[in-house]
Amino acid sequence: MAVEIKVPALGESVTEATVAKWLVKAGDAVAVDQPLCELETDKVTVEVNASVAGTIAELAVEEGASVQVGGVLCHIEAGAAGAAAPKAAAPAAPKPAPAPAAAPAPAAAPAGANLAASGPAARKLAEEKGVSAASIQPTGKDGRATKEDVLAAISSIPAAAAPAAKPASPTGPRLKADREERVKMTRLRRTIANRLKEAQNTAAMLTTFNEVDMTNVMALRDRLKDDFEKKHGARLGFMSFFVKACIAGLKELPAVNAEIEGDELVYKNYYDIGVAVGTPQGLVVPVLRDADALDFAGVEKGIGDLGRKARDGKLSIADLTGGTFTISNGGVYGSLMSTPILNPPQSGILGMHKTMDRAVVVNGKVEVRPMMYLALSYDHRIIDGKEAVTFLVRVKECIEDARRLLLDV
Repeated sequence: MAVEIKVPALGESVTEATVAKWLVKAGDAVAVDQPLCELETDKVTVEVNASVAGTIAELAVEEGASVQVGGVLCHIEAGAAGAAAPKAAAPAAPKPAPAPAAAPAPAAAPAGANLAASGPAARKLAEEKGVSAASIQPTGKDGRATKEDVLAAISSIPAAAAPAAKPASPTGPRLKADREERVKMTRLRRTIANRLKEAQNTAAMLTTFNEVDMTNVMALRDRLKDDFEKKHGARLGFMSFFVKACIAGLKELPAVNAEIEGDELVYKNYYDIGVAVGTPQGLVVPVLRDADALDFAGVEKGIGDLGRKARDGKLSIADLTGGTFTISNGGVYGSLMSTPILNPPQSGILGMHKTMDRAVVVNGKVEVRPMMYLALSYDHRIIDGKEAVTFLVRVKECIEDARRLLLDV
């Protein structure tokens, strides 16, 4: 009996994925729960496993094809041991691949979203971005669209237009085309590009700088790191100090932890801190939930777990959604100074950089100190310059004297 293996649910508002890689081929024998393929969504890579043991009868889609949630990926002949291999040899096997790509969101829901009955945030966002109701796949009750549905429709527009923009021939032949290589952008890379451009287009983005003397925090870490690791089973890094310092600043200056929704400012009385992590597929920002409720060990363990999941491609949609403020550490790659770009809809992001010995004046004397440049990029629509500078000064003060974090001053 042939069993259909379908695209699983991929998370709220995610309706489409790309078949990034097949791990099996037609005629292969597979066991229950054996990985069959990798699906790449806008946010994460997901493995699809075999639900039965048997033989791969056919692959319904090719690598690189777009598939909808619920679409058929392949057929497994349950209990077979190679009997399905001849069927899979048919050259027409991969042809169903274009079908999912030719069935974008509007086709799956021809009536479109019921914007009139949707929430005000979804309606305003659709109006501002010029998104039609027919292009939105609603997930709410009675055809109502959520804000996430509208965002999904917006993000799908550039992706759908990408194939049409691929041919470069209208602009004339490329003189060194034989020495160039063309690689299709992954879905994650397209999403990163779209979100970064969205941040530039929608936010009044500005960056302010300061520098922090790392002498005391480095000495504290060197003195206690062995005891810390022995007791908590986690390494003591600098990121936990910066997470705690940022939370102290966010509590004092709530605008830095806010966002704009329509014509309203949303102030968040919780602190879900995104930590930017570089992966071979691109930059992702997993979120450390309720970081204000964690001690230093909890922060270090949480960041370590998220980093490992990111590098192994095991992050879930839940790991990447939300977030009220982001910290990006370009210093691990050697960056001395940069202007980090906002992670919409957040209004602030802190950029850490490389610590370098520099000559500075301390109490009227020139001394060599380990110094780090800090950068805060912020949405000037929400945050005034005074608030941005004050926030960065608070972070600086907490790092230069970590006792402030313990005493909450």
